[in-house]
Amino acid sequence: MNDDVYYRLAKVLDTLPSGFPATKSGIEIKILKRIFTPEEADLFCDLKLTPETAEQIAKRSGRPLEGLEERLIGMWQRGEIQGFKFVGVMMFKMMPWVVGIYEFQLKRMDREFAAMCEQYSMHWGRQFMRHGPQIMQVIPVEKEIPVKQEALTYHQVSNLIEQSQSFMVNECICKKSQGLLDHPCTKPAEVCLAMTPFPNVFEGSPWGGRLLDREGAYEVLRKSEEAGLVHLTCNVESGHHYICNCCGCCCGVLRAVQMSPFSVVNSHYFAEIDPDACTSCGICAEERCQVQAIKEDADFYMVVKERCIGCGLCVSTCPEQAITLVHKGPEELIIPPKDEDAWLEERGRQRGVDFSEYK
Repeated sequence: MNDDVYYRLAKVLDTLPSGFPATKSGIEIKILKRIFTPEEADLFCDLKLTPETAEQIAKRSGRPLEGLEERLIGMWQRGEIQGFKFVGVMMFKMMPWVVGIYEFQLKRMDREFAAMCEQYSMHWGRQFMRHGPQIMQVIPVEKEIPVKQEALTYHQVSNLIEQSQSFMVNECICKKSQGLLDHPCTKPAEVCLAMTPFPNVFEGSPWGGRLLDREGAYEVLRKSEEAGLVHLTCNVESGHHYICNCCGCCCGVLRAVQMSPFSVVNSHYFAEIDPDACTSCGICAEERCQVQAIKEDADFYMVVKERCIGCGLCVSTCPEQAITLVHKGPEELIIPPKDEDAWLEERGRQRGVDFSEYK
């Protein structure tokens, strides 16, 4: 096989709702060559977004069944596809570039690969932000949600944890990548929390994460809030399977918030500072805000509402209790899609791509 298989794979990935746009430099093809062998790239193109067994894939694609499951398991172990065991049977499905293949390259990430991904992220990000729905939504620090405001279930981090039975925490690939590029982060790195509503899902995981119980998951979130990390999860009403705990110096999404005029994340709250109570200590702006949404103004600090993502980190450490979270009005709210399937459909519609072949 020659490079044609990588261009075919790139086209498949770009047909998926998240996208994988081509560049003049061809950096996206170099990335795919780094991750996939030609045979793996060819096999990926025969998969679907719907989980299937090796037998189902063989029957549908005409591929020989012999050795197919072993090849698929190898691709799963290398973070090229998604795999999981359901009632004792292995199931496999394709993944988008983000959130998906990129995040599962943690073990394979080195300086050269990090530089390639950083170069491509500038191009991929511009394409991604032109269309909705947003890929992530902010979950505020729960204790800072106003008592008078009844928080919806997907606004409450405790609800997401209580609905889950399996938990695993892993190193943040964004922090690892930036560290390899000589931009080390001082905040905790083991903060990427995966979760599912089914028991024992992460046992035997090939990605090296640390298994947690429910209390361990809460501890990850507590330490993240203490360190000033923003809780981000998928932008849906139900079916959440991760909570990223992110900093503005490493996270691609929060870095984009600081640079982009587009609404990069879906947020349901914003912070307000009482100028009469503010003593200009600067903790909120200098130590807590991850998106540069707080500015000094004369004798007090003020929130730039258009930039604020409503994470609540500034509220929780204000010594004067001068900051509060405010729920956005109905005209400002963006209701997330119902679930992942609805997100994919709406994203595909807005991008104008027909991905029915891969459902």
